[in-house]
Amino acid sequence: MSASPTPFVVRVATPGDVDAAGAVVAAAYLHDLRVSAAYLERLRDAASRAAQAVLLVAADDARVLGSVTYVVGGTAMAQLAASGEVELRMLGVDPSARARGVADGLVRACVDRARSEGHDRVVLSTQPEMLAAQRLYERLGFGRQPDLDWVPEPGVVLLGYALTL
Repeated sequence: MSASPTPFVVRVATPGDVDAAGAVVAAAYLHDLRVSAAYLERLRDAASRAAQAVLLVAADDARVLGSVTYVVGGTAMAQLAASGEVELRMLGVDPSARARGVADGLVRACVDRARSEGHDRVVLSTQPEMLAAQRLYERLGFGRQPDLDWVPEPGVVLLGYALTL
């Protein structure tokens, strides 16, 4: 009989979490996608995200398992979110920690935070290849928003999703 995985908690990242959060997100993207060197550096730079937005992590007793950046509309990191909205950015889970509900926990924490802060909607972007992420978002009530689709750089298409609160 195998032991069940250690439970994890979702919380605001501490200064000691920042490097691990960046490494986890970079590893997740590299596992699933081809990313440019410049974008990979942005993924690793969780310190900048923590300084400009709310960096959340999922962690167990031993390590950071995943991270997401919670961005309020109208702030410097917002790409899609308008006033009254929140945007989720750079969600990633360590490939070795998948199938533990980490991404689900991170997204739910963001939705709960957005509701408690009185926001109207949560928006996000995902790549067409990220089918597991799309299934998660749809299961949590997000719907496709083609008007939020965009191309941040040549060859990279992002699909928009939104959840009205």
